[in-house]
Amino acid sequence: MVDKDANDDKDANDDKDANDDKGENDPKTSPRTAKTPSRTATKTTTRAATKSREREDDGLPSAMEVLRGARAQLSELIGMPAESVSSFERSEDGWQLRIEVLELSRVPDTMSLLASYEVELDPRGELTGYRRLRRYERGRADKGN
Repeated sequence: MVDKDANDDKDANDDKDANDDKGENDPKTSPRTAKTPSRTATKTTTRAATKSREREDDGLPSAMEVLRGARAQLSELIGMPAESVSSFERSEDGWQLRIEVLELSRVPDTMSLLASYEVELDPRGELTGYRRLRRYERGRADKGN
């Protein structure tokens, strides 16, 4: 007498072995799971690498690195959180930014006091000076200058 379940298992294993030979169950070679890098990802990576090499040549930080560093340095010095950068430009001596800082949190939030600080940095992004330009309530619009 032939055991039917044993034959079914053998047939299933034979099918699996046949598929393995074709590479369909191997995630590295399966046409459904094999991935190739997209053209966009390759271009983005190439551009980023090129910009990085350019910065390495002159040893200066990128604009985003300067922005992040300026916010962190100002916050550490004044002990209050920098909320945003409202202006940013490169000058002959380095960088000049205007940073908005939360000076006093109130409820409702529209009554919180903010201040606008002018921050100067050297070409490497190190803070060289700052000053508070004005204080204002978050909910108040600027009057025409």
